[in-house]
Amino acid sequence: MAEGARGWARRDLLRRSLLIVGGVAIGTATSELWWGTHRRTPLAGGPAGATFGNGRQGVGSGALEVVWSVPTGQRLVALTFDDGPAPQWTPMVLDTLAEHRVPATFFLVGAQVRRHADVIRDRLSGHEVGNHSWAHRDLAELDATEAYDDLRRSHDAIGDVTGVPPRLLRPPYGHLGGAVLHAAARLDYRLVLWSLQMVEREFPGDPAGHARRIVANVRPGTIVLGHDVGARRRLVALRGLTDMINGLRSRGYTFVTVSALLAAGVAPVPSR
Repeated sequence: MAEGARGWARRDLLRRSLLIVGGVAIGTATSELWWGTHRRTPLAGGPAGATFGNGRQGVGSGALEVVWSVPTGQRLVALTFDDGPAPQWTPMVLDTLAEHRVPATFFLVGAQVRRHADVIRDRLSGHEVGNHSWAHRDLAELDATEAYDDLRRSHDAIGDVTGVPPRLLRPPYGHLGGAVLHAAARLDYRLVLWSLQMVEREFPGDPAGHARRIVANVRPGTIVLGHDVGARRRLVALRGLTDMINGLRSRGYTFVTVSALLAAGVAPVPSR
């Protein structure tokens, strides 16, 4: 009986040992499978990864600010325009802003800057420029090297044509990924999104109605997203730009660039 018990004990110990060894092997294989699958897509080393390789992370100041709006007690608002420049509508926007002495921030597409440099050359005094990628690809689908190369190419084009290297980034579609954050940090950008968007499709043929909608929804520190290229429906917002400006001024608002708005911001009070 004792002999049988010892036999069962040896078999139980052997079974447990095999389970442990098998578990380690399965765990190792699973880890290797995960790394092999995700090394380039979409996690480690891919769009989701906010680090680059195993060496030193060369990321400028080592920090990145992401802004949707700016906390301020002052009635300040920043108009921003994406995707240009283009000869169809960018001059119209610049003419309207000049007429009303309103500064704005233009998030420029590098390829468009190269193609239509004459549209903005010598016309951006008082305005601000930001980087909106080289060709409006979704940067959140690129890996860290691709995202950086795209933004660097656009950065250089904007600096060459305008004479002012951009310090702000707005990624296409507002899409963020680790690779975008890493590339932005390398370029020492502030990453600027928006807190209110022009909604032209909701006001077809009604520029005044669209302007009233924007005016009613602005709050101190709002960053407004508009476009100076794109589908023809966007003309609803651009044709109502004068009404928008006048309406906001009647509410006591002052127009500033995004950087000026950031400079006027105050530290937010933590909620209790």
